[in-house]
Amino acid sequence: MSEWERVFLRNVVLPPHCQRRRTRRPGSTAFRCVLKYLEGAALTQGAEYQLRLSLFDATYHRFFGRTWRSSRRAAHAAPPRPARAAFNETIYFHTSLNHPSIAAVVEVVATAGKGDGGSRHLSCGFGLIPLFGSGSEATDPAAEDRALKLYHGTPRALLHPRFQDPVEKNKYLTVMEKSHLQYALKTHQPLEAIFHLLPENLLVSGLQTIPGLLPAHGDASKGDCLQKPRLMKPVTCYLERLSVRLYPSLEEFEEELLDLLNSDRLLQANAAPDGDGVAVRERRLHVGVHNGLRFVQAPQVAVLVPEAEVVRGGSASPSRCRGAGQALVLRSRIHLSEMVPHPAFGVCFQLEYVFCSSGRAGAKVGLSTADIRSVRWAIWSPDLGAGEAEVVLPLRGGACRGPCQTLVYRTPTSGRSSRQVRHVESGTVQFYVSTDSEEHLVTALSASQLSVPARCGGRPLVRRGRGSWQEGGITHLEADLGSPDPEPRAGDQLRALPFTPLQVPIAAVGLQAGSSRTLLSRASLARLHAAGFPEILDHNQVPVEISEPVDPASFSPRLEEADLLQGNEIILQFLAFGRDAQDGVEGTWPKTIFLTFQFYRFPPVTTPRLQLVSTDAGLVAVPAQLLVRVNKDGTLGPPGLQLKYMVDPAFLRPGEQRWFVRYLAEHSLQIDVWDGDSLLLVGSAAVKLEPLLRQGRAAVRTHHELEVATTEYEPDVTVMGREALRHGALRPLGVRVAVRGRLHLCLANVGHPCEETPGQPPSRSRVVPAPDGAGSVPAGSWISLNAAVGGRVSRARRLAEVDGELAAALCVRRPEARLAPPAVPGEATAARRRKLRRMLSEQRARHLRDLQIIDAYRERVKGESISRMLSQAITATRTVHAVLGTAEFFEFALKNPYSVQHTVTIEVDHPELSVILDPREWRHFKELTKSVTPVEEEMFHLRDDLRPQVYLRPKETVRIPFKYQTFSADPAGPAGLGAGADAATRSLGKSGAGRTKHIQVSFQVSGGKPIAILRVKVEPQPHVVDQTFRFYHPELTFLKKTIRLPPWHTLPGAPVGMPGGEPEMFVRCSDPDIICETKNMGPGEPQDIFLKVAGGPSPQIKKFFVAIYTDAWLAAPVQIWQFYLHSLQRLDVSCTAGQLSRLSLLLRGTPAPRRVQAFTSHPQELEVDPDGAFLLPANGIQDLYLGVRPRRAGSRFIYLNLVDVESHQLVSSWLLCLACRQPLISKAFEISLPAGGGRGCNKRITYTNPYPSPRLYFLYTNRPDLLQFKEDSFEVAGGEVYTIGLRFAPSQGAGEEEILIHINDHEDQNEETFCVKVVYQ
Repeated sequence: MSEWERVFLRNVVLPPHCQRRRTRRPGSTAFRCVLKYLEGAALTQGAEYQLRLSLFDATYHRFFGRTWRSSRRAAHAAPPRPARAAFNETIYFHTSLNHPSIAAVVEVVATAGKGDGGSRHLSCGFGLIPLFGSGSEATDPAAEDRALKLYHGTPRALLHPRFQDPVEKNKYLTVMEKSHLQYALKTHQPLEAIFHLLPENLLVSGLQTIPGLLPAHGDASKGDCLQKPRLMKPVTCYLERLSVRLYPSLEEFEEELLDLLNSDRLLQANAAPDGDGVAVRERRLHVGVHNGLRFVQAPQVAVLVPEAEVVRGGSASPSRCRGAGQALVLRSRIHLSEMVPHPAFGVCFQLEYVFCSSGRAGAKVGLSTADIRSVRWAIWSPDLGAGEAEVVLPLRGGACRGPCQTLVYRTPTSGRSSRQVRHVESGTVQFYVSTDSEEHLVTALSASQLSVPARCGGRPLVRRGRGSWQEGGITHLEADLGSPDPEPRAGDQLRALPFTPLQVPIAAVGLQAGSSRTLLSRASLARLHAAGFPEILDHNQVPVEISEPVDPASFSPRLEEADLLQGNEIILQFLAFGRDAQDGVEGTWPKTIFLTFQFYRFPPVTTPRLQLVSTDAGLVAVPAQLLVRVNKDGTLGPPGLQLKYMVDPAFLRPGEQRWFVRYLAEHSLQIDVWDGDSLLLVGSAAVKLEPLLRQGRAAVRTHHELEVATTEYEPDVTVMGREALRHGALRPLGVRVAVRGRLHLCLANVGHPCEETPGQPPSRSRVVPAPDGAGSVPAGSWISLNAAVGGRVSRARRLAEVDGELAAALCVRRPEARLAPPAVPGEATAARRRKLRRMLSEQRARHLRDLQIIDAYRERVKGESISRMLSQAITATRTVHAVLGTAEFFEFALKNPYSVQHTVTIEVDHPELSVILDPREWRHFKELTKSVTPVEEEMFHLRDDLRPQVYLRPKETVRIPFKYQTFSADPAGPAGLGAGADAATRSLGKSGAGRTKHIQVSFQVSGGKPIAILRVKVEPQPHVVDQTFRFYHPELTFLKKTIRLPPWHTLPGAPVGMPGGEPEMFVRCSDPDIICETKNMGPGEPQDIFLKVAGGPSPQIKKFFVAIYTDAWLAAPVQIWQFYLHSLQRLDVSCTAGQLSRLSLLLRGTPAPRRVQAFTSHPQELEVDPDGAFLLPANGIQDLYLGVRPRRAGSRFIYLNLVDVESHQLVSSWLLCLACRQPLISKAFEISLPAGGGRGCNKRITYTNPYPSPRLYFLYTNRPDLLQFKEDSFEVAGGEVYTIGLRFAPSQGAGEEEILIHINDHEDQNEETFCVKVVYQ
């Protein structure tokens, strides 16, 4: 089935009542209806609902058009608001039936499951949307949304004869209380421009593809192409030499048809044969362009004549005379100007006959008027070619639905024909097709030398010859496998991410850069710095003293540029890590840690494992533990970890020194701290890099104490109202931030003098000159003798010296050299002469064979060598240092070396390098790069295969603008779980540059002859990471997140004083399989980034980058964000707070036995058995038993890692999704305690055993930091009372706390729960 047939059969429209069609007024009214959400008490939480929209005529009780169906959406309840199902779907349609009784009927359908696994649809209610007022004018558009009241039952009740108009007076309709549909209905004038593409009364979605329309700007699958419709460019098509052949012959076909019509005439008149008959008056062919929905224009009507008449007129060739009389021919050509290169567009042919009576003038039974009958039709879905092509189509007939909406004469019975000729039994239509070419820009060349097909939107036109048609003449059997589906499916994942998401946006402000405020005492600091950390020396080998960071207001870029010590040795020295005083008992403190971060454009770093070694901290309140490197053999190294980065201008690109200074002044370094044993994230910290600016000093060194904070993302919650999305609400719901510890480190920058580098600095010109072919000498077989003075004198070398293949062939044939035997004294002179002659003859023969090999090799490579030398003579080279997301702009000076004009086709063999076709984009890049070359409007012409062409006059030189931009990042393993980093010095040399790629651009004239070749050498460079996000999500599911962008003026790198207010932001993702987009929600509104990422299997970690731009041409990103998605095995747990829930996990062994241990992020709430290291057998199965006792109710995540304790590798990961219920509170107490320290307070409460037998009980609390029990368990006899001793710890601040006391039985099931409200005053 072709694309046209799929679109046509899917959009069949039911016509309105015949009386409406007779009284129809000219002109049609376009509407835009937005169905926003369904809300009411009648909705069921979690049930799925669907909206169906139809057009209804209340006067004639008739539905017409086609019912539109929305996607199914689930209803969610958020007390006190009733359940709501959000749709936010837009429907477009137009109708000329402007009568008050015309309305749109909305039906609410619920989806219910069936016992056999299927589903059934239940009608829950309906409502009527009036389209026209009493004056037959469109309903006044409302400035705000409307609430549509709903009625019980099904809209089929409108067909009942007792239904009265208006609806309000009908006593049989009952209103659904407290339920309504929120919608908006307005007239939509832009839709009038596509009335010729969209049939009347057809309801379509804004996301549905209409054949003939261009997709919306941006993402075509997400954009609404009908809000501001844009038409595709048409292609003029000519049909010539058209002929129709009928089976078995024209004479037999018409004879049988006339007999059947005459019999039908007599049968209808109930008369006997009267000698009269039916004759053919005219044969017509209707030809029109159909887009699968309707005819684009009224079909053209052409008159066909039998070929015999044309032959008798002397207008046929001898070859056609042999088949004279067997076809109907068209003596003119058909001009179709509305054809569009879209797979759903087709040319429709309808063959109709006009009959009249052929009997006596006074016959009683005859045809009073001309009788018109459709006999055959055909559809052709073309792949238009640039030249002529022959097309043969089979005709159709019988009871099949066609675009002309008429009954068609039946086809012959298929049983009487063989399979080989069955497809032509109904006849064929044959014609030649050609398309209009663009006007030839080169008048000196003939049409055969230069053929420029017409531009046809985004689909290339394929030239097809006469021999390419399949058997039977069907021309559309060759599917274009490379073209995407033009119409998005209803279940496409792109629609699952609307611009108004249900997720509350999380803040993108990132971590606050840590201050230099130190909580350690002077004595503790003295012990910390006396631990023996490596000394930092300047370039004169003098120790660098620790200084206070410079005030940011005193920063001067001129001091950095005028500094004589342009080399920067950046030193990061990690000293200690201590637990924060406010950190609770949420998790255990790690014994070893490792760090991950990325500085500037250097590769990401994963440090080796560092052990935390305690110092004498008995007198300090906040102890700090030294960081000591753990060697591979398990021994401890010296304290501290020091990393060095050499940023030398010799390794930087031209002008990059200024960007590096700007990076230090505006950016922060984000550091992730990981538990070295459990491989769980402890937290993240950020430090400002501005203290590394030396400002003319020889060296600087500063000490910093950073807060290490962790962020927990709870399960997604729905938006509770507009308050959650207000501007500046950067603290989202469901996000919990806690400070875990403090990281001590030193930052230092030691200046070094720059070494003089030989040679000239690289050119900063943006213009690549064309090579001068006259003086070019290819390298490889020449050695330049005076290259320093630019001479062309070179020394020739032997072929064996330049070609390894020839040298190897000559060495194989040459025998090994052997030492001559020592001469025998007294040997005869004749014998020696004989040996010498034999050796000379062998040598001569060997030389002849070598010469023959060289001559054969020269003949074989002569053509290739000449072609390579000529190609090198016209080749220019450009080196591009590519950074992720940054566009590299340059121009190529293209010269026409001929004395005649040419149209040059530009062919690029890599999609990341492109020609800038838009003059606005060209002008934008020239302003950014300060280029002074001119910009030419409408310089390029696009071929049908989307390759640009440019017209050159004789000896003319033009500049071709190019842009290289890549969004693909290195898919290397993510930082965080990789190998350890070396502490050696790192530099920006070629080691971190990545793999070099070569791109070739060919400039070709007609015949494919190149006049110039540009080779672009791309050297990828590491990019700067401004912020890192890390998400944990269940495996093999989609992560959907909304991230709120901070105000644009707070982004590092944002321009100052940009005119026009806040600019619109744009985003691009490094992974093409990830949906990443943003949309401007209006002036003054914040912008959000929407992400939809497909997770992989556990424990895979997906790494990708998002570039943020403030210019529409995506020249350079203002920020680059790094994302990590950890895919974990999901385990849903339903539990009660304070009560132990037991479950087990199935562990599967790897191919090798491993010694593993399970670690959890919340060890106080999740118990594992076995809790220590154990052996996991190879390919074996073992159970891991879990006990979950959550301390607070609600939804939350707990992470569980299975780690190889010997290699410190992650074996498996789980994500426990807790749905915790609050236990039933049986008693409540309230006490008041003093705040601000003190000794605490002792209290007692009583508990009575309700059972007649003795019972053992256990005590737990949700706040062990504030409440301790005298005894954690007690046993009490049946019916007796037991006194529980409580001790409340002092609090540092005033406030209220609710502490729960859980009393559990011997099976750890909750018996009772007490609530104690503590008021600290």
